[in-house]
Amino acid sequence: MERHDRLRQARTAAGFERASDAAARFGWNENTYKSNENGNAPFSFRKAKEYAAAFGVRAEWLYDETGPVQAGGEAMVRIIGRVGADAEGAVIQTDGQEGFDMVPIPPGGTAAAVALEVVGHSMRMVAEDGSLIYFEDQRHPPTPDMLGYYCIVEIEDGRVLFKRLLRGSAPGLFVLESQAGPPIEDVRLRWAAEPTAIIPPKQARRIIRRAGEAQVA
Repeated sequence: MERHDRLRQARTAAGFERASDAAARFGWNENTYKSNENGNAPFSFRKAKEYAAAFGVRAEWLYDETGPVQAGGEAMVRIIGRVGADAEGAVIQTDGQEGFDMVPIPPGGTAAAVALEVVGHSMRMVAEDGSLIYFEDQRHPPTPDMLGYYCIVEIEDGRVLFKRLLRGSAPGLFVLESQAGPPIEDVRLRWAAEPTAIIPPKQARRIIRRAGEAQVA
């Protein structure tokens, strides 16, 4: 990743959906910050320290990707929503809130990883109530090797779901099969992502850091 790419990831991981939100929160010039983030105006190490302090990452990682993302070597990513509360398997997004629950990056994950928290019992045998589902938030189109597996997908109408992905009746169309409830037939997808890890409820409770909770040093 380039320096400005790491800045964008640090900002989104810290819970700011838009660059303008971060600039307003920390009193930065919006145009300058946006230029730093889109790569039009490279920022200095001194500025990296300011951004790093705001977003909770290490300045050395932000500036030239040296060492771990966060102090102490434990990199954290956001829980971006909840899934499985109903038979539809819809993802209840939490983007736009001031705080985000955080969890450690799973083995093999990257700074692009995010997590979903399972609520309810509509996903038994896949992920129980209280589990965590990790995936890489890279928004790529579905690939043939995803067919037959559970994936996080976004339909053209904007719904984000956790479904088993099957081939549709024509190229570019897919069937989304549910653990409970009827399948969704012949839809087009904006993107699809396979889970990279599913953490059972007991282990998930140990690693979730809830927004606003005091952390013991």
